[in-house]
Amino acid sequence: MQTSFDTAAQSGGTVFLIEDDAPVRQSLSLLLELHGFGCAQFESAEEFLAAATWQRPACALVDIRLPGMSGLALQARMIRQERGFPVLLMTAQADVSIARTALLQGASDFLEKPIDEKELLEAVCAALRIDSDQIARHREHDVLLARLGTLTRHEWELFERITNGSAYRAIAEDFGLTLEVFEGQRHRMMEKLGARRLADLFRLRFRVGEHALGRRVPL
Repeated sequence: MQTSFDTAAQSGGTVFLIEDDAPVRQSLSLLLELHGFGCAQFESAEEFLAAATWQRPACALVDIRLPGMSGLALQARMIRQERGFPVLLMTAQADVSIARTALLQGASDFLEKPIDEKELLEAVCAALRIDSDQIARHREHDVLLARLGTLTRHEWELFERITNGSAYRAIAEDFGLTLEVFEGQRHRMMEKLGARRLADLFRLRFRVGEHALGRRVPL
């Protein structure tokens, strides 16, 4: 009988298992692979960070206490990455303060050893869903930025003025345009952006964000 975990695994996903205890690492890897998840094993955070590529969607299953860089330090580093993936932390000690720190730092979940099989699979499925959603949002973001990159300097200024809430007639007057000419330019600008209505322009600006917009001003 196929479980929900098996169904989730079929949609793709890799678990990066970072655990210095070889028997524990092999046991967890076998469990994940039996349920159809891809699993890559690492003995330390440093070995994981040295990996050339990370297949997505993905999550990292990390022991708190590792030789060298700790699991918490690795999690903090992953959080700082612009497009990092979810981190699940493991510990053999029921340490409330560590759990609190991990979750405050953005851990997707916190699991105590010995790890319950059902809890582990549920946490992995949830983390991979989060990463899949993140990837979809990033792709949409990149598409929107690419569209903005097709605008001329003048079209960019029209876009900014319109999405700042300026009236069409006022914009036309400021640029020395008739309202008819302005409407033609606005229509071409909206076509480039794949926008059918004014609301689409506002949604595009909100989705891309002001920081990204600042890096896309045409020269």
